Amino acid sequence: MIPVTTFNGKTVAVFGLGASGKATAQALMAGGATVAAWDDGQAGRDGAHKAGVPLVDLSTADWSMFAALVLAPGVPLNYPEPHWTVLKARAACAEVIGDIELFCRERNKIAPDAPFIAITGTNGKSTTTALIAHILREAGRDVQMGGNIGVPVLALEPPAMGRYHVIEMSSFQIDLTPSVNPTVGVLLNITPDHLDRHGPANDLALAMENYAAIKERLIESANNVVLGIDDETCQRIADRFYVPVARRIGLDMVSTKRTSDHTWTLRGSEIWSPPLDSSKPFEHTTNWTDHRQIADLADISTLRGRHNAQNALAATVATKLQGLYDEDVQHGLRTYPGLPHRMEEIGRVGEVLFINDSKATNADSTEKALLSFPKNVYWILGGKPKDGGIESLKPYFPGIAKAYLIGAATEEFAATLDGTVSYERCGTLDIAVAKAAADATASKAAEPVVLLSPACASYDQFANFEKRGDVFRALVQALPGFTPRKPT
Repeated sequence: MIPVTTFNGKTVAVFGLGASGKATAQALMAGGATVAAWDDGQAGRDGAHKAGVPLVDLSTADWSMFAALVLAPGVPLNYPEPHWTVLKARAACAEVIGDIELFCRERNKIAPDAPFIAITGTNGKSTTTALIAHILREAGRDVQMGGNIGVPVLALEPPAMGRYHVIEMSSFQIDLTPSVNPTVGVLLNITPDHLDRHGPANDLALAMENYAAIKERLIESANNVVLGIDDETCQRIADRFYVPVARRIGLDMVSTKRTSDHTWTLRGSEIWSPPLDSSKPFEHTTNWTDHRQIADLADISTLRGRHNAQNALAATVATKLQGLYDEDVQHGLRTYPGLPHRMEEIGRVGEVLFINDSKATNADSTEKALLSFPKNVYWILGGKPKDGGIESLKPYFPGIAKAYLIGAATEEFAATLDGTVSYERCGTLDIAVAKAAADATASKAAEPVVLLSPACASYDQFANFEKRGDVFRALVQALPGFTPRKPT
């Protein structure tokens, strides 16, 4: 736990009592604050009470006593309308902040030079966060990883010199962290997402502008910037950050795009960097000439696909900025185990490869999987459909050997596939796995792939995408002749 001493002797309201809310309340109490915690849901209040968190009904509380409101990131701050606690806090002139803001203030107080790597982006931030933490750990560093991935930030060990905090941040968390100042700020990409939380429903352009501005805040005060330049929004941001100093570093996935001499690039599967100043290890020169190869992603099964290449590129730059040698980075990339439910290679039955991509809850996410496996795919999809369905995936249909439909989206998806892709209505995941495995095993392809990439939410049949992926993994592991993926 990180005791939050910056509110010692003050009273703080905490709203939203999931894992991060409970950790926040406990950290504030450990640092000497008085906490008044509340949640709209009875389950949240019951869980906090069991954890020893004092409950106060904030709807009837005297807000003049509160120095701040610490808001859970899932609670609306501004759009579609501010939560009632936000309105009460603003009326009482109490600041509204999040748990990562408390972390930043505590770090600034007790160990301002402690390494802090913050990662954001519309896509890939969890993988990049986990990969950075893995590379650093494999190199022998003391690493704490959390935030929007895994452990709440205030449940980690406190900042200290030589201890690396690698923190994933969503746009909601950035919006609640006005003093974010990472040692390295990583912004991977920006595409439309959660726009209902960033602007008015009748002005998507403004919502997108607000969303991009929030993401950009993460790198504005960073000592070093790792910035993707694969999308138009990030390209515009990069134009403002392109100055010839080592700590302003761009990423480019295709070397034929506009690049600068200080852009790290991907050439095929190889990661290339600008040259280093031999007299100052890990610092780039201002005499930009030839790039040099740092690492090769070929044959790293946990980093398949163009999207993972960008993640690996960002992780490479971020860890090199922390003084790691090339061999440290190469080892970390090669041994990365991957994240569950994100293009997770479960294992094989004979030559058939089974991939768990349950995290793909929309067509954009599934597109990355289909790009990674362009042919001989036995595709399990369906669930609670999102707007637009799978229409955008039609260019990838030629690579689908057969589709297996489950859940509420069955008829909608069948209509989209009809006449183009052979499909079967399976209803449930267990039937789909059995049929896909049998068909793929009978295939004459060199490496048929059974891919769970649903392009749907899970809520029609499963509590969440994790549960859906866990069930898929268990079904595959129970198949006759199953061989698990060899650990890295």
